[in-house]
Amino acid sequence: MTLWRIRATVDDRPGYLSVLTASLALRGVNILAVQVHTTERGAVDDFLVDAPDTLDEAGLVAAVHRGRGRDCWVARSEARGLADQPTRALGLATRLVRDPDATGEALRALLGADTVSWRPSPAGAGCGIADTTMLLEDPAGGSFALRRAAPGFTPAEYARAQALVELSAAVARRAAEQVTLVLPDGAEVSVRPAVADDLPGVVELHEECSPGSRHRRYLGGAGTPTPARLRRLLEPARGVTLLATAGGDAGEAESVVAMANLLAEGDEAEVALLVRDDWQRRGLGTALLRRLVRHAEQAGYAALVLHVQAENAPMLRTVRRLGRPTPAERDGGLVTVTVPLVEGASARHG
Repeated sequence: MTLWRIRATVDDRPGYLSVLTASLALRGVNILAVQVHTTERGAVDDFLVDAPDTLDEAGLVAAVHRGRGRDCWVARSEARGLADQPTRALGLATRLVRDPDATGEALRALLGADTVSWRPSPAGAGCGIADTTMLLEDPAGGSFALRRAAPGFTPAEYARAQALVELSAAVARRAAEQVTLVLPDGAEVSVRPAVADDLPGVVELHEECSPGSRHRRYLGGAGTPTPARLRRLLEPARGVTLLATAGGDAGEAESVVAMANLLAEGDEAEVALLVRDDWQRRGLGTALLRRLVRHAEQAGYAALVLHVQAENAPMLRTVRRLGRPTPAERDGGLVTVTVPLVEGASARHG
């Protein structure tokens, strides 16, 4: 028996696929996998089959035509073709998470393209497919052009390829946003924007903080917030959450050691920090606060607001290290500090 790939178009009408499969079965062809691509010309059926050794390419084409198929394309396949399309796509996505620079190779493997080239110019209105060519928009800038001799590309293949390119761009963007901070004592931490998948690490951060640290962060109970609340903090509707992580070397698992939240409302943004106890008083909080200030200025906010317990002297000192005017109002045991952002105010009102 020999593995073959067969692609043919049939009328998108009830029963037509069964006529085609029956024609193949009459010649001893075993269908191992099938995908159906809906197009304007009809249903494009993509088969992976196991055919008798006596049946050659011409015989398979004849069987397709007898089964009311048209625009037939037949080619030998390899054992790796036995992996179903979703499994292959997920495998390529995993590869891109590890190496976003492999986008071209992933596209070639996904679609069996003969050539994949990147262009600095955007795809614009030319984005899409035209028989055996495909043009994809690269969210990071530029575009990808793909070609293969046969068969022609389908809308479903275009959608898969565009999703893969967007995943690669997202991974590259996240990597670019990650920075390494060297603290005054020489310790290194990575700082990056948080994503929803960071929830387990953030829950662990809260569990490893002392009740006092949690109480100072949330100005209330010393327990860990609910997962639903933490999810909202990780991906705020307006603003950003930064995470500082350490470890990850020599097989050691990376751990979240600090979380910095910037939650925006109107022209102002509220800021709060949570630093694991063994990382406090090492300059990490100051570094995170400075990064939030820069983000707020770039986003055009007029001021940052921090609500700090009056007894939380370390946090008040951290704010003063910004070297900016910091008007403060005290209400009982709570101090509200406002940090004006001149650049942000100019961006909004200039």
